Amino acid sequence: MSMKSGIHPTYFPEATITCSCGAVFETGSTTEKMRTEICSQCHPFYTGKKKFIDVTGRVDRFKKLSEKSEAKKISKLKPAKTKTADKKVKSEKKKITGK
Repeated sequence: MSMKSGIHPTYFPEATITCSCGAVFETGSTTEKMRTEICSQCHPFYTGKKKFIDVTGRVDRFKKLSEKSEAKKISKLKPAKTKTADKKVKSEKKKITGK
């Protein structure tokens, strides 16, 4: 059984992978050139060195979420002005003051 022609991607036997640390690897792939942010040359597991990577902006996203939750807490503490709430306040005032 042979492969169908015209439906498979082009295979590059000498594709290059370049890491942000500067390491370059050659392998076979369907893409000719690739870039990666971390490899076995610079990964903390293999090197034993600690390295902080915040690629997706996780810290900023956490700060935004915490600000939103604080805003929700504050809005829950302030009672919303509604007609029924105003009527209740007026009826309580009448009971206390008699007016």
